[in-house]
Amino acid sequence: KAAFINFISDEEWKSIEPVSSWFGPSSFLMSSMSALFKLSMWIRHGHGYLTENLGIPVWGSYAVFGLATLFLGMVLGLVSAALGADGDL
Repeated sequence: KAAFINFISDEEWKSIEPVSSWFGPSSFLMSSMSALFKLSMWIRHGHGYLTENLGIPVWGSYAVFGLATLFLGMVLGLVSAALGADGDL
């Protein structure tokens, strides 16, 4: 506590560089991190709904999310291949 009070009263805070814009709250990096956090909370809520409300076993919930991940990866791969195709099939 004393170190913090000295830090403020001696104005040592003026010598510290502010956070760069890359790590600022409105930067692309931090917005992406926020989106990932929201996604993880949605996945946690979905897992709870599947296991608690629908009575699916935990391994079943993991299987659902695993299959959803594989399916999404397949769809994104097909879209990426279709957008990058040169027309020579």
